[in-house]
Amino acid sequence: MTTGQAARTPEKRAHVETSFDVGVRAPYAETEKLFGPEGERVWAGKHWNPRFLYPHRGRDEQGAVFTIQHGPFATVWVVARHDVEARQFQYVYVIPEIMTCIIDVEFAPVDAAATRVHVKYARTALTAEGDAHVAAMAEGDRKAGTEWQASIDRYLTGRQEGVEQHSARVGAR
Repeated sequence: MTTGQAARTPEKRAHVETSFDVGVRAPYAETEKLFGPEGERVWAGKHWNPRFLYPHRGRDEQGAVFTIQHGPFATVWVVARHDVEARQFQYVYVIPEIMTCIIDVEFAPVDAAATRVHVKYARTALTAEGDAHVAAMAEGDRKAGTEWQASIDRYLTGRQEGVEQHSARVGAR
C-alpha cells in the first residue's frame, strides 16, 4: 500500500432472488409469444410500454435493447437470451445508480394445451439507496405470480370470447 492510500473493503449490497410459477392455458407455441417485451403488451397493462432502441421495429429477439419507465426511473433492458427451442428466455435490466436485475423465464409444457412458466428474479443493489429498492421490489415479486396469472387469464379469456363472438357473427350471416 502506498502512502496516503487507505485499504478499501467492498461494501455489501442487497441481493435477493425470488421466483414464481404461472400456469398458461395455451400450448407452448402460443405461450412463449406472451413473454417477450413486445408480446407482453397484450396482458401486462399500461405501465408495460417498451421503447425499442434495437431493433428499431421492436421484435422479441435475443440482443434486443429497450427502455421502460419504471415509476420515476428509466430502466434499460437487454434480451440476453431468447431461445425458443430451448424454452428459455433471459432479460437483464439496470436502473442506473440503483440496481440490476436478471430475469430468467423457463417454459415447461404440461400437455398439448397448457404450459407452466417459471420466472426467477435476481436483484442486486448498486448503492445504499438501491438496497431499499431491492427489498421493496422483492416484496412485489412475491405477489407478481398471482397478478401475472390473473392478467394472462383475462387476456386469454377475452381472446377466446372474441373468437367465439366472431364465429357467432359469421355463422349468423
